[in-house]
Formats: sequence, C-alpha cells, structure tokens
Amino acid sequence: MTLSDIKHILQAEVLYGEDNLDSQVVTGCAADLMSDVLAFGFQDTIVITGLVNEQVILTAEMIDAAAVLFVRGKARQVSGRVLELAREKGIPVLVTNFLMFESCGLLYGAGLKACRYRDVQFV
Repeated sequence: MTLSDIKHILQAEVLYGEDNLDSQVVTGCAADLMSDVLAFGFQDTIVITGLVNEQVILTAEMIDAAAVLFVRGKARQVSGRVLELAREKGIPVLVTNFLMFESCGLLYGAGLKACRYRDVQFV
C-alpha cells in the first residue's frame, strides 16, 4: 500500500511529504505511547497516533517509519516545530479526521497489516 492509498482511504491531508506519496507502507503501528512504537514498529511502518509532539517524529525516525499519521483531526495542534522536524528528518506527516480505531479499521480492511506481524511473539 502506498501513502497515496492511505491518503485516499482516510481522506487525509498531507501536512508534509506530498513528494513521497508513492512510498510503500508495509504495516501500521497505532499507539500513543512512543515506547510501544519503538517496541513494535519497524521500517516502512506508518505510525498512527493521537499524540502530537516532536517525540513522535523522533520515534518515527528511529524505526525508519514511512510516515506519521495524526488522527482525530489534529491538524491545528501540529506545531511548526513538529513540521520543521519532519522536514529535517524527511518523514511525511498526514492528518485525518477519523478516530484512531476507525483509521486502523479502514487501513486493515484495505489490506495493511499490523506491525505485530513482524517476528514478535505475544504472550
């Protein structure tokens, strides 16, 4: 699935990264705890979160994420510093009005796998 597909499915707005909409997204990782993203996310994951701060961008960079998706229409809460950092790190940022649960359901229904499909064992 591409970022363009995700943009279309979630009627998302691209705040940064229009040039990267052809990028492939392999899995989705939804969490507000960035420690969970670090534990379960990996390369080419889209980080889906309601948390809007610079830590999200830094976490996405650490796992080499494909993009960050802010849910619940948080476009107005995304500060200039967050977008500046996203530009510095080259991480596309999208925002959707859908809730996190709805966003995950729509993406899963469209074929995007959850990040747990990596070699992670759950107990």
